[in-house]
Amino acid sequence: MTLAIMCALLDEQRGLLQQLTTPLRVLRAGRRFWGGLWAGQEVVLVLSKVGKVAAATTTAVLVEAFDVKSVLFTGVAGGMGANVKVGDVVVAQNFIQHDLNSAPLFPRYEVPLYGRAAFDCDPVLSALLLEAAQLGLAGVGDHFHHNLLLAAPTVHRGLIASGDQFVCDPANAALLRADLRAAGHEPLAVEMEGAAVAQVC
Repeated sequence: MTLAIMCALLDEQRGLLQQLTTPLRVLRAGRRFWGGLWAGQEVVLVLSKVGKVAAATTTAVLVEAFDVKSVLFTGVAGGMGANVKVGDVVVAQNFIQHDLNSAPLFPRYEVPLYGRAAFDCDPVLSALLLEAAQLGLAGVGDHFHHNLLLAAPTVHRGLIASGDQFVCDPANAALLRADLRAAGHEPLAVEMEGAAVAQVC
């Protein structure tokens, strides 16, 4: 089974590329895809670039041209949950597009003709990622507390909201979170690509 690992930015991908063995670069649809072995697992690495359209088109190419069976999106996000702080890890359980509004034809956030707003992640892969993140952060608390003056990182699992905007203003983030909560959605983090990847998958 081939696993694809997608990032939006080179800084998010660089460490993975350095660990890739027997790398093979393939240029397709304006993207550089790197095939090879990572920790003994056959993978395809790719930069989607930024935003939902870029992520969706890249995911479609992964499925069609590389026959990947699982897609993992990794990168930096903004914390939105009440207990999510700088340095924490959020593992997605599902994704929603916070900037999607097809009202009055469909309820706010609902993806037209899909009958739902959120797309669930693969439960097995999500559980494995949660376990790996918890194991990876074990014992780093002292380093964060003493060297970076931050609280020890923790791992969360839940809803991640995606949209084609960079959410950095606290007032905008609070409004976005309040709107999602009013519709019954409790976001833990916000970023720009994951929901598009989930919808294509």
